[in-house]
Amino acid sequence: MKIAVASQNRKTVTGHAGKCRKFWIYDVEGCEVKDKRLLELPIEQSFHESDPHAPHPLDEVNVLISGGMGSGLQGRLKQKGILAVSTGETDLERAVADWLNGTLKELPPGLLHDHDHGNGRHKH
Repeated sequence: MKIAVASQNRKTVTGHAGKCRKFWIYDVEGCEVKDKRLLELPIEQSFHESDPHAPHPLDEVNVLISGGMGSGLQGRLKQKGILAVSTGETDLERAVADWLNGTLKELPPGLLHDHDHGNGRHKH
């Protein structure tokens, strides 16, 4: 199993998965992390900029954890068979460990998803 965690600053869980370009990829066997690597995407491959129907470097993951994402990205991930998980947990390792043992506190869909579409701040 592969778990991706949005982490633009490489240290904490990022709150806006759509614009994030850095993801930690955890390779997991059972409930044990076997490997962890950083995937850095060019801006045109961020979810916000890329074609939702085209292949994507994150298509190989089973789960994507972030601090928030909109319903459009959630639907896009679902179509590709990827479980979208939003959480208030900011610690990368704790988020993965808690998800693996079923104790990760998830946020309701769309909560904490705010960003600028060029005309001010919006919450979805």
